Amino acid sequence: MTKSVIFIFLILSIHSYGQLPTPESLGLRHLTTAYKNDQVDILVKSKKGDELITKPLLLFIQGSLPRPLIVTYDTTRTFGIFPFNLDSLTLNYHVAIIGKPYIPVLTDKNELSSDLNYIDPDTKQFPLAYTERNYLDYYVERNKAVIRFLQKQNWVSSKKLIVAGHSEGSTIAAKLASTSRAVTHLIYLSGNPSGRIMSIIERSRKNETDSSELAEEGFVYWKSVVENPDEIAGLGDSNKATYQFSIPPWDYLKKLSIPVLIGYGTNDYCSPYNDFFRVETIREKKENFTFHAYIGLDHNFFLVDKNGNINYEIYNWDKVGGDMYRWLLNRN
Repeated sequence: MTKSVIFIFLILSIHSYGQLPTPESLGLRHLTTAYKNDQVDILVKSKKGDELITKPLLLFIQGSLPRPLIVTYDTTRTFGIFPFNLDSLTLNYHVAIIGKPYIPVLTDKNELSSDLNYIDPDTKQFPLAYTERNYLDYYVERNKAVIRFLQKQNWVSSKKLIVAGHSEGSTIAAKLASTSRAVTHLIYLSGNPSGRIMSIIERSRKNETDSSELAEEGFVYWKSVVENPDEIAGLGDSNKATYQFSIPPWDYLKKLSIPVLIGYGTNDYCSPYNDFFRVETIREKKENFTFHAYIGLDHNFFLVDKNGNINYEIYNWDKVGGDMYRWLLNRN
């Protein structure tokens, strides 16, 4: 999203090493395939000993920005982009995640910006090859190609496919589910059914005063995006990315008849739009949707107190992962 947003890098695991780890040393398989001549990096987590056992695939799609899937800290600690504990999910699924285009799979923190983005060392901006591919339709079609690749593996069943996405990844997951018959279940986390531009405006509304009409800047920005919807330039998201991610995802969600789980924190700026979408699904009697509102939690499921302070000491993503697992157990 825009570079003014504060992002939280979500923890998969912490390990101690005497040398730089590899995905394999973290219990992950690193696979590669190609899409339109681009190398695509895939990490797969399976239950130990079950790597070659045929199971369905759960594809998790992470949020925005050019972040490596694994970040090391001085060879002593390693952080990964899977936000929740995978032990329960790997009982029934092989869990996969796809790297961002032209972003390293594994990088040391010292090679990243202060907010953990991968920056081109020469231009000091996001890599051009990443920016040129960082838009909704690229991710949707690339992910379809990855699914086809993975479902050709003997250890992946094609009878069931769960696609889950967080934040930007939820929009990718929603459009993917609406355009691919392979997807049998969708998990939509911290998304905005009204689209990205409404998230930008909503955040501005919460921070503006009568002397700083911040939301007005959002409307001016949106007008410039609409006038040049295919433009690709700049450090943050291109016009093409903003335009495509601002098409309301409820356009994709309403088409679905498969089971859908929608999870969001009530202190997230996306919360009112998820509440509204929930009201609409009730009015339209769509019984394939399940909603889980996490009271008092923010976009990354951290607790927010009454003064707006975020408590980073209590990590709620494992609860979210557990809720995903239990929901899937009750859905064929």
